[in-house]
Amino acid sequence: MNGTASAPRLRVVVSGLSSDAHLWNLVFLQLLLEERGHDVSNLGNVTPDATIIGACRSRRPDLLVISSVNGHGRLDGLRLVRALRATSELAALPVVIGGKLGVDDRDHAEVTAQLAAAGYDAVFDDADEGGPDAALARFDDFLGALAALHRPGPAAGHAVTRPGAGPATAFPAPRLAVPAGAV
Repeated sequence: MNGTASAPRLRVVVSGLSSDAHLWNLVFLQLLLEERGHDVSNLGNVTPDATIIGACRSRRPDLLVISSVNGHGRLDGLRLVRALRATSELAALPVVIGGKLGVDDRDHAEVTAQLAAAGYDAVFDDADEGGPDAALARFDDFLGALAALHRPGPAAGHAVTRPGAGPATAFPAPRLAVPAGAV
């Protein structure tokens, strides 16, 4: 899986959520994305929502990747994406979440639907079927679709075109529910 190595380079911010102290998932994501040719800023673990929003405002990434290992991804992730979508300059930013998104045996399709409806462009739930290899393939597909929209821009050097803005507008690539055991 070479992913998007030949596609345009994306600027990606990777972060954990405010209640999640796990770090190795973020290191893995950073290395995975860098291997695929992208420029990655890793905000680390136990990252407050305001820090994530501030980093996205200042760094102007093409993609925000949120990872959850502690199982509170559904709760923390909902709060974060709502705050992002309420921030005018970040309303159209492509955002994905993955990992362990719940601590109970909740209906994971419901969790995925909640997160997608709140504004995530893709949800990679590690409780879904398919395993790590399938998750990586779908994540690569998502990255490839996003990189295909990537084009040079006059001021920032490059930008991502995403029709419309806000959570009501679907990302041009289909919303994905992907097991994120490896993502």
